[in-house]
Amino acid sequence: MNRFEYASAKSTQQAVGMLSSQWGETEILAGGTDLLSLMKDDVVAPKRVINIKEIPDLAGISYGPRGLRIGALTRLVDIVENPAVRQHYPKLADDVSDAASPQIRNMATIGGNLCQRPRCWYFRNGLGLLAQQDGKSLVTEGDNRYHAILGNDGPAYFVSPSTIAPMLVALNAKVRIAGPSGSREVDLEKFYRIPASESEREHDLKPNEIVTDVLVPLPRADTKVGNYEVRQKAAFDWPFATAVAVIWMKGSTIENARIVMGAVAPVPWVSQEAAQAMIGKPLNEQTASAAAAASVSKARALSQNGFKIKLAGVAVKRAILAAAGERVPDIHEQKGGAA
Repeated sequence: MNRFEYASAKSTQQAVGMLSSQWGETEILAGGTDLLSLMKDDVVAPKRVINIKEIPDLAGISYGPRGLRIGALTRLVDIVENPAVRQHYPKLADDVSDAASPQIRNMATIGGNLCQRPRCWYFRNGLGLLAQQDGKSLVTEGDNRYHAILGNDGPAYFVSPSTIAPMLVALNAKVRIAGPSGSREVDLEKFYRIPASESEREHDLKPNEIVTDVLVPLPRADTKVGNYEVRQKAAFDWPFATAVAVIWMKGSTIENARIVMGAVAPVPWVSQEAAQAMIGKPLNEQTASAAAAASVSKARALSQNGFKIKLAGVAVKRAILAAAGERVPDIHEQKGGAA
């Protein structure tokens, strides 16, 4: 463990003032479930760690006419157990419940989950966000079983690690960010970026800014939501692919839809192709199959991850069917393939 200075902030303004304007010099400690691993593995070596756990304004959940506000310091377990979340956003509660083991849910915060760094094994072994050596990608030349199949034109091939982000993106959530110039709000979809160089980050966040709130708008009464994850294990595991379907009906046909895929791209992937394949169609298995095919129509496999294209389509189809109210089988219930 490298030596570092430890500071504890009492307010958001004070925390922002303690942050450096350069990446790598300071880090924020919230739940610590990701940061401590990164520090122990020498992936990051900050000169100062700023504890924000004692800032009361950053925690808590409120529900009102404008929707849901979740403080960035709110633990995942508190979101799962919150009555307003369970009543008005039940799929979000279920999604957060599945996002981690009970131990992690009792420590991890929503802000930390959305801002966590990639789980790419090249990055976690200190080879950089883009994992390049002598101008060549280690990912394309090496083991890329779990890497991106969409948005992978390069040089970034990692997949966005948050399994909660696709649900929130599908629900049109925003994040509020505090910095030296005040606060700003960003659509969560646009908060995630595909870096083009090692000096860029995968989040729309400056070194001296902090995510303070997650804002989820009121759901329409006719909103249908479904999600599905393909995992190697039924117990907690990083997924091969995830999908969230948010569907709005007009009579017996689909008026609009929002399909967001996870673990398939460096960002939560909003599939316009899948949504277009559904508009004006009845909500049934045929439409779900067409949307699934459209969602991976532009997917591009690397040398070892072609199987993810099939699994991503499965996740999209089953998320749509779940939104329709159908029971979809667990991936382990399907023998001889998944469809």
